[in-house]
Amino acid sequence: MTAVLPTDPDQALAGFGDATRQWFRSQFSAPSAVQCAGWPALLRHEHALLLAPTGSGKTLAAFLACLDRLLHQARPERAGPRVLYVSPIKALAYDIERNLQEPLRGIVEASKGTLPNLQVDVRTGDTSTKDRRRQRVHPGDILITTPESLYLLLGSAARETLRQVETVIVDEIHAVASSKRGVHLSLSLERLDALCGREVQRIGLSATQRPLTRIAAFLGGDREVQIVDCSSPPLLDLQIVMPVAEMPAAEPSQTGTSAQQGTSAGQSTSAGQSTSAQQGGSGGLWPAIFPRLVEMIEANTTTLIFCNSRRLAERLAQEINQLARRELCKAHHGSVARAQRKTIEEELKAGVVRALVATSSLELGIDMSSVDLVIQIESPGSAARGLQRVGRAGHAVASRSHGIIIPKFRADLLEATVVGKAMLEGQVDESQIPRDCLDVLAQQIVAMTSLDSWQVSELYALVCRSHCYSDLSLELLHSVLDMLSGRYPSDELQNLRARISWDRQQDRIETRRGSQMISLVNGGTIPDRGLFAVHLGEGGPRIGELDEEMVYEARPGETFYLGASTWRILQISRDQVIVAPAPGESGK
Repeated sequence: MTAVLPTDPDQALAGFGDATRQWFRSQFSAPSAVQCAGWPALLRHEHALLLAPTGSGKTLAAFLACLDRLLHQARPERAGPRVLYVSPIKALAYDIERNLQEPLRGIVEASKGTLPNLQVDVRTGDTSTKDRRRQRVHPGDILITTPESLYLLLGSAARETLRQVETVIVDEIHAVASSKRGVHLSLSLERLDALCGREVQRIGLSATQRPLTRIAAFLGGDREVQIVDCSSPPLLDLQIVMPVAEMPAAEPSQTGTSAQQGTSAGQSTSAGQSTSAQQGGSGGLWPAIFPRLVEMIEANTTTLIFCNSRRLAERLAQEINQLARRELCKAHHGSVARAQRKTIEEELKAGVVRALVATSSLELGIDMSSVDLVIQIESPGSAARGLQRVGRAGHAVASRSHGIIIPKFRADLLEATVVGKAMLEGQVDESQIPRDCLDVLAQQIVAMTSLDSWQVSELYALVCRSHCYSDLSLELLHSVLDMLSGRYPSDELQNLRARISWDRQQDRIETRRGSQMISLVNGGTIPDRGLFAVHLGEGGPRIGELDEEMVYEARPGETFYLGASTWRILQISRDQVIVAPAPGESGK
């Protein structure tokens, strides 16, 4: 693994076609450092890990090399995507789809119609059944997906469309590398190589990854990965703003960890009514924080406010709008349906609303060039997360990002100070890669055998190519196969059904009846939550989802907030909540 330094900008575009060069020069004055350094390795079809600050053009660096190759190469006879983009979150996937349209259209126009139009597909949990069916019959040239959806594709008949994949781009690789999601993805990538019958080019992207050699090993497994290190100190204007002159010493449970513990719905939050709170009294800090947020939003063009829970995002949006006496902001989080999130994002870009209150749904790579201020409520917890969030402001090459952290109590102030110092110095915590996760291995083995039978030696060789299992012993693999085939260490487990059959004479494993459905329904490592879809009227569009705990406590006629709008519950069924708008009313 060799670190690659930037090359001459004048030579950076030499490997591209005429139309690609013409389009790029019409849009940018010069390639960025990561583009200069990354393109030679990417155009040689080598595995590469690109590290560069937020807004430096990493994603375009990876995609432009792929687009140029797709546009100038003849399409294979078998239809299917040749570029696979893996996003850690659905919001980023749809943002990438939208941003790809400009270079695709521009390059084709620059060629005066001599180059073909490329089709981009998105496959996530939000993709409709109609679109999935179309993608299976008429797949596009580029597929944008998530780790979990890639796993589902590999375990179904739709995997046949993936045999033409030439390149996989793993964006925001740090977001998955240090968790079991990353372990799961690493095995899916090995399965993809086995399906294609060749090594698929792997490209990893991130602004906050350390140490690079460890992340490169995670990306490539036993393959050599070129490290393109274009890191530099982040361009930040970072402030820690105390909402009161004297911070209370109470723990978060005493000062309130959510806005629900502060001002109640419908209650006025003017500064004049919160003297004790502003002085750090028992009333909490929220009445002091809300007016400051309104001032900051109105003083800037576009503001993102990050907080650490969905409930807090809803409450903050509600209280800010009530204090401003108009819809100044909206809430944006994973419980809001994709169509609603897209509408909210477009309203922000168009200036209909001035701010969004978000959780991690807008943290990774989302391109909103109009954002000029990011506010973080409470410490972000780590420098990497803080850099990702503040980096949404001034999201462009060589732009300075303006961020404000608002702590809520003394310990939070201390943590925010330490994290803020690390952010300014560009220090991020080292990623720790989980190793030998046998639960993930068992899940993937069931999925692998659901469509094919495997020699144990071939299975072992494939698994060990993943960095996460590079030191897995054959004995440990046999123990997992014993469990999956029904050989349990205790009689108490004998009633559990076997998921695979293991012919020890031939040393071959294959599926058992019903195992494929189990692997598809129970795939992934994201903690399972019971969710109820929220629909606007009977048979109406889906506007979001609610946790089962909230639904079980709710009754028809009650109102609640979702996406900073108020809804009245009309009906609660086995898996749905039917609602109607309730503008101007308070709610849960």
